[in-house]
Amino acid sequence: MRPTFQLQRSQAPAATAGVHTRDVLGVPVSMVDYERTMQVMDRLVTTRERGYVCVAPVHALVEAQDDRELQGALQGATLVVPDGMPVVWAANLMGESLDDRVYGPELMLRYCAVCAERGRRVWLYGGRDQGSLAQLALSLRRRFPAIQIVGGYSPPFEALRAEEESFVVDQINEIQPDVVWVGIGVPKQEKWMARMRDRLEVPVMCGVGAAFDFHSGRVPMAPAWMQQRGLEWVYRTAHEPRRLLPRYLKTNPRFVLGVGRQYLAERGRT
Repeated sequence: MRPTFQLQRSQAPAATAGVHTRDVLGVPVSMVDYERTMQVMDRLVTTRERGYVCVAPVHALVEAQDDRELQGALQGATLVVPDGMPVVWAANLMGESLDDRVYGPELMLRYCAVCAERGRRVWLYGGRDQGSLAQLALSLRRRFPAIQIVGGYSPPFEALRAEEESFVVDQINEIQPDVVWVGIGVPKQEKWMARMRDRLEVPVMCGVGAAFDFHSGRVPMAPAWMQQRGLEWVYRTAHEPRRLLPRYLKTNPRFVLGVGRQYLAERGRT
């Protein structure tokens, strides 16, 4: 039998009715594609029910093994979508039938197109600095002329003081966007969304990590053929070796070993 996570009925968002989840290293990963993910996001906007979406690459699933706050944020998300191809392969190894991942940068573009078409109001939280955030907003407006970007904020690297965080919360709640894109990286973005869900009057928050850098033109994106073969990490390491090589050397072997142990354990129970 395949283990799944189910929230209690009183806690489960109505928007996720019928969404199946699969345990991957203790995280309930939603077995969804782009279309299903955007349907859930649209339902949240329509009903004004508050939720947040986490995109789950290998890095997030492995870090959650040692970080209980991150694990709690992932387990409490409305959706945790399979961002990396290795996550898709791991789920399929355990009996699922996913055709593709739900890649954060691509999800951002697809749902921004929906926002532009349907008049959804967008807020941007993240970026390396205000200049990068402004470039991202300009890039999105060029791509989607009708998009309503109603505000944004690039937080400093260090944690915000309580009064600074309250200022950002008040700004967002006053403007009342429909979607807040969060690009401050794993695990900060997942923890921030979990902490903000009850404070922000926003139906959808979605953490998309490096999408802000990619879509602002600050960092190049891996070619499609590398993404499809699970080799994006090689491309990104070549461009940012000092920052990313230690991460991948730590997380990739742990992911393979962890998935292998989980697979053998599940086979032993059948």
